[in-house]
Amino acid sequence: MSVARQQRQLAAAIRDSADATGLLAGDFASGLAVYRHAYRARLAEALADNYTVLARALGDDAFDVLAQAYIDAHPSRHPSIRWFGDALAGFMAGAGDELVPHAGLVDLARMDWSLRGAFDAADAPLLTPASLAALGPDDWAALVLHLHPSVQRVALAHAVEPAWRALREWEPDSGDAQPELAEPAPHAHTLLAWRQQGETRWRSLDAFEATLLDAVGRATPFALLCECAAALLDDDAAAVPATVAALQRWLADGLLLDPA
Repeated sequence: MSVARQQRQLAAAIRDSADATGLLAGDFASGLAVYRHAYRARLAEALADNYTVLARALGDDAFDVLAQAYIDAHPSRHPSIRWFGDALAGFMAGAGDELVPHAGLVDLARMDWSLRGAFDAADAPLLTPASLAALGPDDWAALVLHLHPSVQRVALAHAVEPAWRALREWEPDSGDAQPELAEPAPHAHTLLAWRQQGETRWRSLDAFEATLLDAVGRATPFALLCECAAALLDDDAAAVPATVAALQRWLADGLLLDPA
């Protein structure tokens, strides 16, 4: 058997618990269980790092049970361990109460992942007010805005942001007790996450801004954005000022990409 084939079989034995009969013998065979445990423990650690707040909300033991179940259902296949856990929220949504005792925990997972995604997104130049000021009056109708790569928009079903903030600010090693949190109330809305000046930011969107940003994400020209705003507000006169106000906020937050 070639060395390369042995390496592939050993990796499968450790990673997927594949049959290792004839591959290892003696002390090496007895040590396989140690390698398998260490591999899964490392994946669980990576998952806890990617989902810091969720791990704090569940506690070490409950999170480890969730992590082991997820590893069984979604073995790591990405070359970078950073991206291990991309399907965790979906997995949690279909899991039972024993793993996920409250549906709001799924939203904590979604929020954790969106902020990590915002932090790790590619860098790109930002659209500036000066760039827009250079446009002529006839250029605005066809103007297409583009979202910066760090911009993440995620649908949440519960108002988990206060709980997320409290758990994120809590330092488990400080000796302080875990903050007591009210049960998140059902509240369907969109969370916005992005990176600004090297730091992640987030805020909850109202229906108006969420709909406009969805339209921006579909490369909707500015004139049609204003029409969308008019339909949302049921007020043609207020549509353009409201769209411009949203645009100014997006520029200040650093949400828009300079395509030049």
